[in-house]
Amino acid sequence: MKGLFIRTYGCQMNVYDSERIRDVLRPLGYAPVDAPESADLVVVNTCHIREKATEKVYSELGQLKRMKEASGGRMTIAVAGCVAQAEGEELIRRQPAVDLVLGPQAYHKLPEMIARASRAIGDRLETEFDTVEKFDALPKTRDADGPAAFVSVQEGCDKFCTFCVVPYTRGAEMSRRVDDIVLETRSLASQGVREITLLGQNVNAFHGPAPAIEGGEDWTLGQLCRHLAKIGGIERIRYTTSHPRDMNDDLIAAHGDTPALMPFLHLPVQSGSDRILKAMNRGHTAGQYRDIIARVRHARPGIAIASDFIVGFPGESDADFEATMQLVRDIGYAIAYSFKYSSRPGTPAAEMHGHVSEAVKDERLQTLQALLRLQQTEFNAAQIGKTLPVLVTGKGRNAGQMHGRSPYLQAVHFDGPESLNGQIVDVRIVGASLNSLTAELLQVREGAL
Repeated sequence: MKGLFIRTYGCQMNVYDSERIRDVLRPLGYAPVDAPESADLVVVNTCHIREKATEKVYSELGQLKRMKEASGGRMTIAVAGCVAQAEGEELIRRQPAVDLVLGPQAYHKLPEMIARASRAIGDRLETEFDTVEKFDALPKTRDADGPAAFVSVQEGCDKFCTFCVVPYTRGAEMSRRVDDIVLETRSLASQGVREITLLGQNVNAFHGPAPAIEGGEDWTLGQLCRHLAKIGGIERIRYTTSHPRDMNDDLIAAHGDTPALMPFLHLPVQSGSDRILKAMNRGHTAGQYRDIIARVRHARPGIAIASDFIVGFPGESDADFEATMQLVRDIGYAIAYSFKYSSRPGTPAAEMHGHVSEAVKDERLQTLQALLRLQQTEFNAAQIGKTLPVLVTGKGRNAGQMHGRSPYLQAVHFDGPESLNGQIVDVRIVGASLNSLTAELLQVREGAL
């Protein structure tokens, strides 16, 4: 057996991609190891969204170069993901210790690239967009790692928000065939997976080819969720990340008529100012976003809403920022992620006038995050006294403690036996903090022990 170590940066899609890299390399005799020093192949799976992402990759590669030299050159270094897509040949030029560079649509070609490298043919770079070929080449089933799993259903983005590099690193929007998604989900369910999260850069833009036995038009994400909910063993379905422009009536209705679809929606808005939303090329207004949330809440009362925000976008005024604050007050979020705008070379926003000073961005971010923390704390505290079904995902930090996730994606800790791992149990919430809930085990469902 040969040792494989994967370092994963970034989003849930990258986590999923790393799992599939492991899958495609298993037939070649690669098995995961705990540290890069003991690996024959190290894969750095990169993300290009956050600030200074590229610099972090080169710093990591510098450390790996020293390890490779210490191994006598035995170690193979591959760089995958969005930084690989963006940097391309520059990665190999700046760090010759890198053996292979492959974009996010090419990791299914990794076995072939390794074989070519071992024969010294020299094809070290694969960064072309080819999502259809990637989806077709991936194994149709894979090993589960716990009771919750990601399932990729869509990749790429056609929205071209002016601050974002995803359309340039992940390519155009493309959806998987429903039959392949169902096959993968059934395999996961047979291994004890109870919760799946459907992944995509714009997952609610999903329009995958319908099952072969049904034919007809492409299915929407709402149709897919209803269908997957019928698979035995799958009790919970989530999806991320969505775009307001693709929040159609059918998907909103699915939140009301599909109990397995969890009462949690992550719908990034980025700003509450129509002027800034237009500059971001988001394609919706703050009013349209409010209307979507109102319709979702009508379909599924009590649903938890999450979002993303960017403060300090070029040209953002005090009034624009206050519009964002007002939207947050109006909506009320269970959790939200907020960031200072940071320029990405090659994006339209990087060339815009009116860049906001770091001091102003810092102040606005702190103000926004204070409000978001307050809302998150209040949402968590509102669960105290309630009985919630919790998917148990492993042992807690303390002896005799287990942890899991609520329907609203909160971390929940409670005392219970390890035999509950992978089961859904009922607990009473007795305490809450900003990031987690404390509970008492109430009832063990039949067959859980």
